[in-house]
Amino acid sequence: MEVLKGMWALGLVFVAISPLVEANIGEFDEVWQKRAAEAKKGAQIAYEPNPLNVTNDLNTQTHKVSEGHNNTRRDLHKYSGPCVATNPIDRCWRCDPNWAKNRKKLATCVLGFGRKTTGGKAGKFYIVTDPSDNDMVNPKPGTLRHAVIQKQPLWITFAQDMVIRLNQELIMTSDKTIDGRGVHVHFVGGAQFTLQFIQNVIIHNVHIRQSVQASGGMIRDSVDHYGSRTMSDGDGISIFGSHNIWIDHVSMSKCKDGLIDVIQASTAVTISNCHFTDHNDVLLFGGSDSYSDDKVMQVTVAFNHFGKGLVQRMPRVRHGFVHVVNNDYTHWLMYAIGGSKNPTILSQGNRFIAPPNIACKQVTKREYAQESEWKTWKWRSENDLMMNGAFFVESGSPVSGVNKQDVIMAKPGTYASRATRFTGVLSCIKGKPC
Repeated sequence: MEVLKGMWALGLVFVAISPLVEANIGEFDEVWQKRAAEAKKGAQIAYEPNPLNVTNDLNTQTHKVSEGHNNTRRDLHKYSGPCVATNPIDRCWRCDPNWAKNRKKLATCVLGFGRKTTGGKAGKFYIVTDPSDNDMVNPKPGTLRHAVIQKQPLWITFAQDMVIRLNQELIMTSDKTIDGRGVHVHFVGGAQFTLQFIQNVIIHNVHIRQSVQASGGMIRDSVDHYGSRTMSDGDGISIFGSHNIWIDHVSMSKCKDGLIDVIQASTAVTISNCHFTDHNDVLLFGGSDSYSDDKVMQVTVAFNHFGKGLVQRMPRVRHGFVHVVNNDYTHWLMYAIGGSKNPTILSQGNRFIAPPNIACKQVTKREYAQESEWKTWKWRSENDLMMNGAFFVESGSPVSGVNKQDVIMAKPGTYASRATRFTGVLSCIKGKPC
């Protein structure tokens, strides 16, 4: 327990400040300095000193919705029956035929470490009518870039089906929801979403694929500020020094760098109901072994399908605490879950199907550490389903020492294929369950 106690107490002992990485910011001026300072304070507030309070709550909610279902096979047929919500997040909103009239109910449905995220719930609706992205300094009203730089909370929707190519990274501001339900929104072949030193953002029901590096230059990042940016990384979504973030029902593949990066002391993040395919470095949580401020990082990875063509990093973790629950890992080429620098990883009720390669059956991979070091890291597997020779190398003592009264453990891995049956972008029609 000594390792966990030390980590859970971080909210009280933030004394040493690691050097700030000024990623992609060409000129780290007073505006960015203020944002960085506010983000650091916000992360300390968002940090949960007892993360098992969050994981146990998610376990309880999952048990309620999953009772009575037990299956080790993934149904590959397209579902055409009545609406079925197979996990507690979806159960909150998906089968309501009036979802389009009550879009903001979605903001009450998030669970896990990002559970306090409300996005643009407190604001007005902004309808994107123009898929273009031509002016980085003075974005055209009606475009997504114009919407995400506004100061006030906004719930952003789309007027019709769109294919959007971001010419430079899309730098968002706080208190925004991007809601792609009811239409088909594809972000293809453009720059990344950048959530840098902000809070309270929801990205929901959009396709993101083939993101590329962009050259940078002068880019507006709020209504009253723009500045020089260096080349972006080519991630799908970059979460940098930000907190209270929820990524849900997003389909992602084939980006230049990672699909989702959660770095630079980002925390209070939930990634749920997503479908990941055709990519090498999938999820990176913590960008540097030397950046110890990432000890504040807490991420929930729940109800996602890690599908065909994936190689590694699902996720790869440094320093923080990650709850990996009821995901379906049907493909990997090297390993599924990896890390370095003493992260805590709690894997519960996932299904892991190992690849044919006998050398890659192990789910886990510790990097840059001898066993004498990593044997104390808390990496625990509870009720995971191991198939085709998959095995999870545990380390550290069991996560314990909390009040487990009324706590029900996560459903076993035999339920994971059902929990993830409707991952990725949903085809939602107004007036019908989604």
